[in-house]
Amino acid sequence: MKMKTWPGQPYPLGATWDGQGVNFALFAENATDVELCLFTPDGVIQTECIRLTELTNHVWHVYLPEARPGWLYGYRVHGPYEPTAGHRFNPAKLLLDPYAKAIKGDVQWPVQRNDALFGYTIGSEEADLSQDDRDSAPYLPRCVVVDTRFDWENDRAPRTPWHKTLIYELHVKGFTARHPEVPEHLRGTYAALLHPAVIGYLKELGITAVELLPIHQFINDKHLTDKGLTNYWGYNSIGFFAPDGRYAAKPLTAGPQADVTDGEQVYQFKAMVKALHAAGIEVILDVVYNHTGEGSELGPTLCFRGIDNAAYYRLVPEDPRYYTDFTGCGNTLNMMHPRALQLIMDSLRYWVQEMHVDGFRFDLASALARELHDVDRLGSFFDIIQQDPVLSQVKLIAEPWDVGPGGYQVGNFPVLWAEWNGIYRDTVRSFWKGDEGKVADLAWRLTGSSDLYEQSGRRPYASINFITAHDGFTLHDLVSYNEKHNEANGDENRDGHDDNLSWNSGAEGPTDDPDILVLRARQQRNLLATLLLSQGVPMLQAGDELGRTTHGNNNVYCQDNELSWLDWELDAPRRQLLEFTRYLIRLFHEHPVLRRRKFFQGRRIRGSEIHDLVWLRADGEQMTEDDWNNGLTRSVGLRLAGDAITEVDAHGNAITDDTLLMLLNAHHESVPWTLPVNPNGAAWELLFDTFDENDADKAATAAMPGGASYQLEARSLAVFRC
Repeated sequence: MKMKTWPGQPYPLGATWDGQGVNFALFAENATDVELCLFTPDGVIQTECIRLTELTNHVWHVYLPEARPGWLYGYRVHGPYEPTAGHRFNPAKLLLDPYAKAIKGDVQWPVQRNDALFGYTIGSEEADLSQDDRDSAPYLPRCVVVDTRFDWENDRAPRTPWHKTLIYELHVKGFTARHPEVPEHLRGTYAALLHPAVIGYLKELGITAVELLPIHQFINDKHLTDKGLTNYWGYNSIGFFAPDGRYAAKPLTAGPQADVTDGEQVYQFKAMVKALHAAGIEVILDVVYNHTGEGSELGPTLCFRGIDNAAYYRLVPEDPRYYTDFTGCGNTLNMMHPRALQLIMDSLRYWVQEMHVDGFRFDLASALARELHDVDRLGSFFDIIQQDPVLSQVKLIAEPWDVGPGGYQVGNFPVLWAEWNGIYRDTVRSFWKGDEGKVADLAWRLTGSSDLYEQSGRRPYASINFITAHDGFTLHDLVSYNEKHNEANGDENRDGHDDNLSWNSGAEGPTDDPDILVLRARQQRNLLATLLLSQGVPMLQAGDELGRTTHGNNNVYCQDNELSWLDWELDAPRRQLLEFTRYLIRLFHEHPVLRRRKFFQGRRIRGSEIHDLVWLRADGEQMTEDDWNNGLTRSVGLRLAGDAITEVDAHGNAITDDTLLMLLNAHHESVPWTLPVNPNGAAWELLFDTFDENDADKAATAAMPGGASYQLEARSLAVFRC
């Protein structure tokens, strides 16, 4: 019996279950015909192929009153195959719905020279100019109709203010894949992140937000699967509405090859967010809207390319056969087309309103800002975000660069936006590495990078401060390797960054030398302390507090194994590092002077001789211009006045704090410091010194009067209060 079809509506796009049936809507401006393909629950057999006859504003649509959640579907889109004109339609290729809320399975790359996923005949004289007619359906995942209803109960977004935020970047799978307290069948899943042992760890650590590496449905690159590797990080999105099913826990009764069906990944993701919110932890998604997993003109035809290539992708104007690539991944989404822009905005709003996430970190965000070839901070994308009543209220973080000309835009994003501060990362690494001439630049970074953000009306929390992130060395490896060691990636160590600003402390990689091990531990404490004591928003990479190592591999994007996963079995040095990190985070939360909402001005506090910020040299006197310009200066101090915070709390009470004194010495020799004299005669109490190998969580030492001498050891950092 032929399935009933009603005209349906052109909005919303995607497959929408309304409680009685499902509306299907697909934008395809240049298509001549569209077919909706339905499949059996296992996704193997096509049961229906329905031609869509309704077309409204370039949207093809139909309503199926008999359709239900859990149904599997895909599209075949007809139109011209004319790559030189920018069109790559091919009805032999089954296509994913760009608005699919869930996707079942993964791309299965055919073997034995069967390249059916490609829209052209590989190996022909003009390769992509010859259309391929092999059916790709056996190798493509299936879209899933989802019932998005969920009992959120009393879920409330934590809405942690920016200046109180501490971000923890983690990989959903890698964080719990080896966690001994998480049941084995839950490890590496959304469900694992709501396990009491995991949430308890995050709470005790003291972070306020988790930033999840990409969880949008992504594909594994063919060249990686051919090598037996996988796209572990997930920066290869193919579904901007679908949480990746690989991170959903499977029922205990399911076999090892079983897929998560019926949109279970959507439910589990929501349950994870709900549990984290209940613990006061925000959820930020690392999102990849700059490109898709379809790659260049020689890539597979999986979704956007076959639906409307000319609308979704930036093509070379003089020769639209080719893609404009600002991302280094083969293609760039066409932010100048209103429907491509709508796709991103609809996706963002969906994740906020339906999935309850609290913000986004935008991968290669400069690519989103490009109008024509230039990076324009007032581009359409930013204009729309600025006025959007939903998205303007969540946390927005830019990775402020791409690989195109002029793509490095640190400091140039507009208000509302925070940025990964790559200049902060490089400066702090260089300083503790012992490079010359870094003290002046370090001063800007420690105080919130006002040189980058103040002139545009932004605040210190526009700076996302980080020492390490997923891309690059871990903290342990930063102080243990001079060179990258990426041989396991199968690219002859050519991938990954070459300029890491790292120092191995005297030996490359593992060593039994006790002096080197002590120095490496101290350098890790120095870097962590600098991060947690700097103005701005600190971001900690998961595992750095545990001494995580990837054995010198600074690009583990393809290593879905124990090289990337966190090791939770802690020896004494790693446990000591964890306790020190917890102590630093407690200081961050306890001292408002470390979380200022406004930049320091270096001015006197009204009615006193105290300045809000004073820079000091080792003799206790203020730094001079000559000191700042002296390239050999590797030691500096700063006094942060706790009673200079011109802010009030939620009840209108003035916020005050202890005054803190920070002394930093990146020199290879110790430096005797004369502690500054406080106008009120108050003595200084030592909070911690990174030279001390013992746990930092201890009572303050005996008071030391101003004018007293303190021996600041080589490559160490000390903090006092009064």
